[in-house]
Amino acid sequence: MEIALIGLGKMGLNMATRLVRGGHRVVGFARTKETVDDAVRNNGIEGAYSLEQAIGKLTASPRIVWVMVPAGATTTQTIEQAAKMLAKEDIVVDGGNTNYKDTLRHAATLEANGVDFVDCGTSGGIWGLSEGYSLMIGGKPEVAEKLRPVFETLAPARDQGWGRVGPHGAGHYVKMVHNGIEYGMMQAFAEGFGILKGKREFDLDLAQISHIWQHGSVVRSWLLDLAANALDQDPDLSAIKPWVADSGEGRWTVFESIDLDVPAPVITLALQMRFASRDEENYPARMLAALRNQFGGHAIKKSD
Repeated sequence: MEIALIGLGKMGLNMATRLVRGGHRVVGFARTKETVDDAVRNNGIEGAYSLEQAIGKLTASPRIVWVMVPAGATTTQTIEQAAKMLAKEDIVVDGGNTNYKDTLRHAATLEANGVDFVDCGTSGGIWGLSEGYSLMIGGKPEVAEKLRPVFETLAPARDQGWGRVGPHGAGHYVKMVHNGIEYGMMQAFAEGFGILKGKREFDLDLAQISHIWQHGSVVRSWLLDLAANALDQDPDLSAIKPWVADSGEGRWTVFESIDLDVPAPVITLALQMRFASRDEENYPARMLAALRNQFGGHAIKKSD
């Protein structure tokens, strides 16, 4: 098949490369000429220097436009522009981390023009190129079926790691919850290794422990494998600043839990801990110290 892949960031570029290796023709477009030229030179894709040119280079029917740009206004603008250039039964796939509520609006915009739409929650990160991607697909069954060769190429195996999970919006919704779960799992590993490191009299080798846990342990997982990689490279993680970003999907998962009256304390607290990691001022902690001093005369540490 042939695909116009819009957005050649790290993940988009890796997906394009995996598609090319799987025998698909990929026309890639990015905002800068340098990015496109580099992708053409090193990744085997065919370059385009505008959205119109990328779509214009597609010759097969239906034309497939796969969008891998930042969620929010950029995705919306790209889809709205593509809608004006595409014809009935052409297909737009949003493989980014779009809020499912925006996804529903995008589907309506495209359907008004007769263009088919699929939302594809995509997990795999930088490892997807070699290991394959987990693909959570929303949209009409018959449209998803047309894209089967693409999904089979991107997934870890033809019959594993991908599937249509529901109508428009469902793919991004499932990916949103997936990322919320990820927040909780990552926080648990972070806290556990923090406790191990805190037991200084045992002089524990955290890298060794991570490798022991990789085999036979109930906590063995890909996240543990990644923790082991990180500890092998830098046992004290001294080169890393304790500042943790969030992509937005953890927040959306917490909002959904509130809207649905479904308790999600672990995911919520994991998100809050990411906020705490960025607070160099940490006014709440200053207030806690001040209150302890006020009511109990407890010692406080003065700022430099």
